[in-house]
Amino acid sequence: MATITRENIGLLTDKLTVTVGKNDYFARFEQSLKKYAKTANIPGFRKGMVPAGLVKKMYGQSVFTDEVLRTVETELNTYLNNEKLEIFAQPLPLDNDARALDLNNPSDYIFAFEIGLKPAISINTNGIKVTKYEIEVTEAMIDEEVSRLQVRNGKMTEPESLETEEHVLNVKFVEADAKGNAVEGGINKDNSLLVKYFAEGFRKNLIGKKKDDVVTLQLSKAFDDKELEVILSDLGLTKEDADKHFNLQITKVGLVEKAPLEEALFLATYPNKEIKTAEEFRNEVKAEIARYYESQSRNQIHDQIYHHLIDHTSIELPEAFLKRWLQTGGEKPKTAEEAEQEFPSFASQLKWTLISSQLIADNNIEVNPDDIKAFARQQLFSYMGGQILDENQPWVEDYVNRMMQDRKFVEDTYHRVSTDKLFSTLETLVNATPEKISAEAFAEKLHHHHH
Repeated sequence: MATITRENIGLLTDKLTVTVGKNDYFARFEQSLKKYAKTANIPGFRKGMVPAGLVKKMYGQSVFTDEVLRTVETELNTYLNNEKLEIFAQPLPLDNDARALDLNNPSDYIFAFEIGLKPAISINTNGIKVTKYEIEVTEAMIDEEVSRLQVRNGKMTEPESLETEEHVLNVKFVEADAKGNAVEGGINKDNSLLVKYFAEGFRKNLIGKKKDDVVTLQLSKAFDDKELEVILSDLGLTKEDADKHFNLQITKVGLVEKAPLEEALFLATYPNKEIKTAEEFRNEVKAEIARYYESQSRNQIHDQIYHHLIDHTSIELPEAFLKRWLQTGGEKPKTAEEAEQEFPSFASQLKWTLISSQLIADNNIEVNPDDIKAFARQQLFSYMGGQILDENQPWVEDYVNRMMQDRKFVEDTYHRVSTDKLFSTLETLVNATPEKISAEAFAEKLHHHHH
């Protein structure tokens, strides 16, 4: 009868030694060999009529090895299940040599495996303190969004010349020297830009210009830092090329005629709302901006909770085991140096996985098929820009049912929904202090956090 012994060989690392005897595997080996004989295709013999001795001679060792290894794997998995061991990944073999398995001398075989044990962790969410940012929606923010919606739904016109910063230019960037002489074999690239995309001090050079006019510019003087970075990237250049000169050939002058504040615009923007007046339209725009910032504020709370849990939850990991698993457990083997380099990022992700799994269990958070269907439906609506009037149309259900057959989508959505539910629960458990803040200051906080 097979036996398994367990001994500790390091922090959260145990060695399992599996011993299998002839009685554990030989009968199954003989059965497997008989099945093989019935299906083997060997020239000169009819299928199923190959002599047993020949089959054993040709394929016996391979079948024998497979059966011994299969027996070891079965015994190992049974042990792990019976002992209810919480382990990382899967057991890693320790210097086992399958070449030692000898069909002509079946005996006891010993296989050793290393396992990494998941640590028991204790998480206290009661002491978490966060800031709940309350972003004020100003009239200027509403004005800007209303103007953007008017432009988005407006009509493009082609005035003869460029008169305001609201004009759009279709241009061709042609690499040149400081005097405007084209560089042979230089960059030649089309683009489309709003006049206000250019640096404020440069814009006067564009006013009054018409189709086919040419303006010579130096990139570093024509664009401010943020826009310059985008232009350089579009031209296939780096910041070291910022002082290059270009001829800007104007191929088209355009101006969007804003859509008037009337029912056609209201309906195009909010097809599911009955909006009749400009005031009602502004109120809906304000509510939408408020919803956006409320969502951003909640995300910020979730981010604060995440960092508190990562920084204040002590977790020990079986590092040696995990580094060895990084080397051998992926699709491609890694060197010890590569595993060492990847480990800090891997350990951080693993730490969050352990914390979130524990909290999901502690708070009895569940994700059911209806949750996944609801996510698929919401995802479809977002693809459609929220323009679906009837959510119960047959094609919507067809889409949802099709996505439910996609294993990767279901698994990814399960993790996403369970994480969303976890943070929604934690949000109710932490101590949140309200703080009023402007949209600009809030954006600055997010910018500094991501950098």
